[in-house]
Amino acid sequence: MITAIVLIDCATDSIPEVAENLANLPGVSEVYSVAGHVDLIAMVRVREFEQIAQVIAGSISKVPGVLNTESHIAFRAYSQHDLEEAFAIGLASAD
Repeated sequence: MITAIVLIDCATDSIPEVAENLANLPGVSEVYSVAGHVDLIAMVRVREFEQIAQVIAGSISKVPGVLNTESHIAFRAYSQHDLEEAFAIGLASAD
């Protein structure tokens, strides 16, 4: 699974509508309305690298109200579960 984090600037008066439209796109798993220098963050998850361009340039960028995007491709994912295992390496269980 390939994950891209897409930072999205959009027309301020249409943030909820843009977020809903983005969330309905194939390949977009979540959309977050956030505080900071961007309006929305979309999580894109696809099986093949070529699909990233289709989802971001072909779909996200064309949603009415989207003004600009900045994309970041994830190399590796770390979850709380992964971190707990990493810090427990070599330690006896406290159970």
